[in-house]
Amino acid sequence: MSALAAALAESGGAGAPPAATAQLRALLLATLRHGRAELALRRSGYGAPVEVAIGLDGDRLVAATPATAALRADPEQVPEREWLLAAAVAGALVDLAEPGPPRDAAAMAIGAGELDAGFLALALPAPGLTTDSLDELVPLLFDDHAGGIDRLRATALALPGAVLADVLTRPPIGAGHPLRIAEAVARLGGRPADARSVDEHEDAVYGLLAPDGGARAVSPHEDPDPARRVARRILQRLNGMGKWGGYHTDFAHLARGFAGNDRALAQAVGEALLVGGLLAEKPSVGQRHVFLNPRRAADIHGMIERGELPAGLTLP
Repeated sequence: MSALAAALAESGGAGAPPAATAQLRALLLATLRHGRAELALRRSGYGAPVEVAIGLDGDRLVAATPATAALRADPEQVPEREWLLAAAVAGALVDLAEPGPPRDAAAMAIGAGELDAGFLALALPAPGLTTDSLDELVPLLFDDHAGGIDRLRATALALPGAVLADVLTRPPIGAGHPLRIAEAVARLGGRPADARSVDEHEDAVYGLLAPDGGARAVSPHEDPDPARRVARRILQRLNGMGKWGGYHTDFAHLARGFAGNDRALAQAVGEALLVGGLLAEKPSVGQRHVFLNPRRAADIHGMIERGELPAGLTLP
């Protein structure tokens, strides 16, 4: 049992009195520093689990994580395991708050902010929720989302909301931000830290969050070149689903949404995007997984928005 877990057990867990707030905050920060160091290792939490903490502050749930607060503005630079931990926290928040499936993009409610020393905090409205069962539910629901993350052992603790009451959160930057994707996947009944679950919900999430309710920003009639049209659509969809490394997709899925001869063209274009460096490949068991290359973000957005072919890209 960690020092934070022991102090929570002694003081009353999520229902601990205000007098325990200062001690619990200090222990929380020490726990997050330990987690930050663990996430930099090849295997995290094998000596002592990486811990996150979730508290109910009024009518919102707030989670403190060892991930970097820069995730809110720059998700492309966050290592995969760190991102998946944040995705699991988002899933647990949704399961606790039970907001139901989102009606539209405006209904998305996850917020992100910074705890002392640059730690990522996440928040989600939870009207009607009480602290009565948080001590039991928080670790169970978090484990349901985080238990399958490769080379990570992590756990979640329920805190009194006063420990996190000063944390300010705002919406993540960008309509296709991975945290918004994670919230949408979880609200649709999926598991945002599980790539297969994200893929299963991709069509619904993309239709919900993409510009114009899923309409392609570049229609086939706007770009007369078939290969360039397909390339732009592939890149737009991956961008709309936040697939910049934390999230990735099976290479075979690049042809999703194309019909007839365009399906074979989409596979050939996908290979060209890999060779040209706009996509990067992540080997997986029995599959090829790809994601948008963060180092080529300017070229990718130029291709999506204006059809500009970057140097080194040759389309079929």
